[in-house]
Parts: sequence; structure tokens; C-alpha cells
Amino acid sequence: MAEALREAARASGRTHPNPLVGCVLVRDGEIVSRGYHRRAGTAHAEVAALQALDGSAEGCDAYINLEPCCHVGRTGPCTGALIEAGIARVFVGTLDPDPRVSGQGVEILRKAGIEVFCGVLEAESRRLNRAYFKRITTGFPWVTVKYAMTLDGKIASKTGDSAWISSEASRERVHQLRDTHDAILVGTKTLIHDNPRLNCRVEGGRDPLRVVLDTRLEAPLESTVFDPDYSSATTLVAVGPGAPGAKREALEARGVEVVEVAVDANGHLEFSELFAELSRRGIMSILIEGGSQVLGSLFDQQWVDEVYAFVCPKIVGGAQAHTAVAGEGVSGMRDAMALESLEIEVIDGHDVLIRGEVPADKRAHVGT
Repeated sequence: MAEALREAARASGRTHPNPLVGCVLVRDGEIVSRGYHRRAGTAHAEVAALQALDGSAEGCDAYINLEPCCHVGRTGPCTGALIEAGIARVFVGTLDPDPRVSGQGVEILRKAGIEVFCGVLEAESRRLNRAYFKRITTGFPWVTVKYAMTLDGKIASKTGDSAWISSEASRERVHQLRDTHDAILVGTKTLIHDNPRLNCRVEGGRDPLRVVLDTRLEAPLESTVFDPDYSSATTLVAVGPGAPGAKREALEARGVEVVEVAVDANGHLEFSELFAELSRRGIMSILIEGGSQVLGSLFDQQWVDEVYAFVCPKIVGGAQAHTAVAGEGVSGMRDAMALESLEIEVIDGHDVLIRGEVPADKRAHVGT
């Protein structure tokens, strides 16, 4: 199953709205074929492994990290392919939460006389597809927050200078994160101050959907993210009611998609409406690279699922220098958010990357 998981992970960031699935075929304890789902509309992992096999699959065991599908979409049901191939046993990492499957795939295989064993490396299987699980069960994408800060918690100096806090190796890691997320989001202030391209500069990578929060359409039309010469990826600007019509038309003429979103009592865009719209478009994961105000709002409203914090060995100081997360915050340390499933890594002997997931009781929407 570990090999099936490795196969599945090869397509990270490329399968939405489909899950990451890998399949390994085994005969007499030896792997004889393997396959993975590359992107939506292509062969599913089970079919890919069967097609790659030199010879008959009759009597083989199949290890699949997610329950085989049993419905017809852009491709046929994988249960039928496994039955027709004569697979003897199927080992499943975890059941598929999609209501069209959700245990039915396993039942079909068993009725066909195939032995099925579920829950093999289940925790690892669920974690690999955590974004898929959340979207299917809540209707919202997995929200990852990323920021780089100094040792004293600053994301910029008192003058607003932030280039560069982190090392080049850390910035390369950020591009890897962009490559494996379906969308990337920034606020107006970040767009105006940094004029980012929001593309992926990893060899063989692909650019995610670029999402800009711009309630009143204040970002300059000349912003790089609005220039199609820098990326073929779509840019979506979320605006509030009453955003300037002429500027909206100018953006749309450049190929930018403008979506109107409701605002809350403070005049801020409603994340629930925006994230639901992104989910309807098949977006499973979104990387937040906004400033302290955007991050603060997301944490206050309990939208954050995962955090990547790059801590850099520099001291900036200054009471006016921005910290990574603004917002209302908590009153006491007992209410502070303690991340779980921590992973700590020293990058190129310089920065420290801390990755962790937000506890379920600190999240408004938890995938099951």
C-alpha cells in the first residue's frame, strides 16, 4: 500500500476535482505493475495499472489507496475493470466519501467474488487525500496558509520592506507548494505592494488558479497578475457589491474573471461564499499567501486547515513592523492554537520550516 500511495502522490495538484489514487498489482508477493491517476479525464489508477501489465492480471492482488469507483463519469467504473481482469483480492486504503461510491464499490467487488480488505494504511491514505475529503464532505476547499517571518515574528520591516526575509531555498519550496495546490490567494495590499506573479517556477510545474481579494477593485490594471504574458492560468478577482463597473470591464477585457461576493458587517468579503464558489469549480486546495490582515481574518473565522511557517534567523524589531497574523487574536495563552501533526525541517542549513495542521476544534469546517 505504501507503493500505491507513492504512485498516487505523483499527481499532486493535477487531478482536481478527482482524488489522488495509485494502484499496485501484485502476484506471488512481487509487484508486477503499477499506475496512478494523472488528471481528470484520464485513466483511473486501476485501469492504468492493468494497461501497463505485461500479460494477464488474473489471480493478481490489487492495492489501491482509495475505494474503486463504481459509477460512470468521463471514464468507466473501476470496479468493472477489476472484475473483468480477474483480480483475486483487493486491498483498500480507505473508503471514498463521494456518495456515488461510499462503500458501494467494495460491495460490488465482494458480490463478484473478490476478497476485499479495507483500512490498510488508512490514516496515510486519508491524509494524502485530505483536500478531496474536505471538499466532498463540507463543500469547501482545504485552506493552507503560508508565510515567512523573522525570528522575532515580523513579515516586514517598519517601512514595509520584505524582500527577502527567507532564503532562496525556502522560496523554491514555496513554488513547490504552489505546484501542488489548485489555487493561490492574495489580498489587495499584497498585490499593490509586491506586484507578485503568483506563478509556479518549478521545472515541469503548472500555475494554479490565481485568486485576488479586491473588494473595491483598487489593484492597478498594470499588475503583473493581470498580464496573460506571465501565465496562462486564470486570474479570478473577488469583488464586493458596487465595485467600479468600468474597471471590471477593463479587467474582463484582459481575460480576468471577476466574481461578485457578499461582504460582512465590516465590509470584508465573505470567505464562505468565495470558498463555496471555488469548490463548485472543482478547487480542492487553496494556498493563502496574503498579508497579516487576510491571515488574521482566516484564523479568526477558523478557515485555516494547515500552516507552513518559514522562520528565518533574522531580527527586525520595531513596534510598527507587521507580524504574520493580525486579526482579533486570543485573550489568553490557554486559547492559543497549538498545531498538530508537526513536521519541522531545516532548509539548506538556514531557515526552519514548521508545518502543522490546525486542531479540529479550531476549524469551522472539518472534512470527514
